[in-house]
Amino acid sequence: MDAESFKNEFLPYHRKLYCVAYRLLENAADAEDLVQEAYLKLWDKREGLTVISNPEAFSVTLVKNMCFDLLRSGKYILSKQTVELTAVQDVLLIDNIEERDKVQQVKDIIARLPEQQQQIVSLRDVKGCSYEEIEQVTGLNATNVRVLLSRARKKIREEFKKWNNYESRGN
Repeated sequence: MDAESFKNEFLPYHRKLYCVAYRLLENAADAEDLVQEAYLKLWDKREGLTVISNPEAFSVTLVKNMCFDLLRSGKYILSKQTVELTAVQDVLLIDNIEERDKVQQVKDIIARLPEQQQQIVSLRDVKGCSYEEIEQVTGLNATNVRVLLSRARKKIREEFKKWNNYESRGN
């Protein structure tokens, strides 16, 4: 495959690949770097790509797998030690002080969960990953993922309820 064919075949999916990577990594720079690496991998294997019937699906799968590999790696997890709940709402954009406090409280509760539960809540409830994708990232089976997610959600509800009851008594 020559350079022109490669450009015509794979570059139109750049935006979609970036969106997939960004959704999973929640970091623009990391997503852009990962997509760039994916294009390098595709370019290195360009001779074997002529047999691929759906280049878009192949590229998306490649990017997802690269994201999962990165998320599984210890060094990436250590660099992202705090759980970012950008999908909940950006605390700075919330006008109501009470709502801002509630969002912050949920973030604090999640930050105190065991690491695996934090990761699963982030992947499922924030990033919208499927259970299969979470299995790939964590190496856990579906039953373990569901149990840990259930326990994490229960703990969040209980702690949030305790906090709200405490706040109500204070008023």
